[in-house]
Amino acid sequence: MSKPNKPNKPNKPKNAPRRPAAAVTPDSPCPCGRADAYRDCCAAFHQGRATAPTAERLMRSRYSAFAVGDTAYLMRTWHPTTRPGGLDLEPAQRWTGLEILGTTGGSAFHTEGTVEFRAHFTLHGRPDSQYENSRFVREDGQWVYLDALPSV
Repeated sequence: MSKPNKPNKPNKPKNAPRRPAAAVTPDSPCPCGRADAYRDCCAAFHQGRATAPTAERLMRSRYSAFAVGDTAYLMRTWHPTTRPGGLDLEPAQRWTGLEILGTTGGSAFHTEGTVEFRAHFTLHGRPDSQYENSRFVREDGQWVYLDALPSV
């Protein structure tokens, strides 16, 4: 869902969040697809008021972070061994929906888990989607994104 940064432009702070044209407000439905308002769902994770209790909730909150342009959260929830030096989000990309296709592990009783998903988006007005089976691990008690499993 992202690509490593190219060298930063002088006027752009590293990992500065970018909002899409139609910004998500606290009262908006959460981009992750749950029934809660953004304020009561993923915003709590993005703002550091809570941490994701499961790998699936972390996946959903990371998807929402892409939707609202919160690169700081994406970097914070990326395992240090696989985290890129920065992120450069595509300004013309709009995330439009998330389908969770399956999970393994990833609960409060696990130290690792996977979340298989399809993320829908438009790019320059054209609809598309990205499939991934993401691997998550607990690092110091917190769920973090490790990497994507190879497609079979």
